[in-house]
Amino acid sequence: MNREVVPSIFDEWLSRWNLHPDGASISTHCSDLLPVRYAGAPAMLKIAREPDTRWAWLLMEYWGGEGAARVFAHEGDALLLERAMGTRSLARMTLEGRDGEAIRILCAAAARLHAPRARPLPEQLLPLRDWFAPLAPVARTHGGILARAAAIADELFAAPREIVTLHGDLHHDNVLDGAERGWLAIDPMRLHGERGFDFVNMMRNPDPHEDVDLKRELFAGRVDLIVEAAGIDRERLLQWTLAFACLSAAWIIGDGDEPEADLAVAEMALAELG
Repeated sequence: MNREVVPSIFDEWLSRWNLHPDGASISTHCSDLLPVRYAGAPAMLKIAREPDTRWAWLLMEYWGGEGAARVFAHEGDALLLERAMGTRSLARMTLEGRDGEAIRILCAAAARLHAPRARPLPEQLLPLRDWFAPLAPVARTHGGILARAAAIADELFAAPREIVTLHGDLHHDNVLDGAERGWLAIDPMRLHGERGFDFVNMMRNPDPHEDVDLKRELFAGRVDLIVEAAGIDRERLLQWTLAFACLSAAWIIGDGDEPEADLAVAEMALAELG
């Protein structure tokens, strides 16, 4: 375990859940992770550092290992989950020129997650409309495409379709190769809303805030692929993409940064809408 990066953050949970370190720790912008062995099996210990990340267990438990990594334990900021042991990578597929294959796998992953379960929905799910609340005030201040996106979001919420549990961040790096278990989703938000929303992050990734030229090259083809593979309305997909790209831009503006890549994706969606 790399204690220079996270000196003792895992110690309590290693002891409490009788875990054994099984690799170097990893730090991301929202969590610290450590590969471990749990009852002899490979697992991942995750310590959340952001409020939204702390809710990852909620839908993963609800999904019960069907299309998502299994949850072994959770408490407070700590989550112990199944470790995906396959070697394939959807992001690498795209960068190697196999984007169509990656997008089809993501659409199949979405279908598994959206399928109804026999258990009741978690009470703590957040309505998608609430997730979009930061867009309107930023749109009023900045106008332009942000205002257009806010108006479109209002139209989408006024006539919702196909309400399901939403992953909320379904993209190339959040669906992992689980080897014999198939492709497994990780790191969901706790959202509930229109099915079409879950395809927007496929339009922005990999590297959502980088490589705008790659996004332009892939954009139209991805629209066609998702419409075909997921069976959703093309215009509605583009509207959700425009709305969410501008919501992401609003978050970035709120942090004092410039959202060039998100606004570029929003312009692509607007151009396709005509």
